[in-house]
Amino acid sequence: MAYVLLGIAIAAEVLATSLIKSTAGFSRLWPTVGCLAGYGVAFLLLAQAVKEIPVGVAYALWSGLGTAAIVAIGAVFLGESVGPVKLTGIALIIAGVVIVNLVGEH
Repeated sequence: MAYVLLGIAIAAEVLATSLIKSTAGFSRLWPTVGCLAGYGVAFLLLAQAVKEIPVGVAYALWSGLGTAAIVAIGAVFLGESVGPVKLTGIALIIAGVVIVNLVGEH
């Protein structure tokens, strides 16, 4: 169940991060409310997940998968460029997450 909570926390964090640009520096009410609510849900669920998942493993998954998802969202929906260097960076992040998870509980 902890990994389900972590997955929902990651999704909430990605949603909140995706809304940051639309807040216009936190000057637009509803995007700001959505953004802050998303981060609130994300941190609440992350705190619950780390009761059972080692913090290092949970944070590696949180940051790695969140970063990869935000890069994909930026490329698909926000018109951000994705070149070979950025893709290599994402691949290295994912490799790091895999490594941390393979040795995280030993």
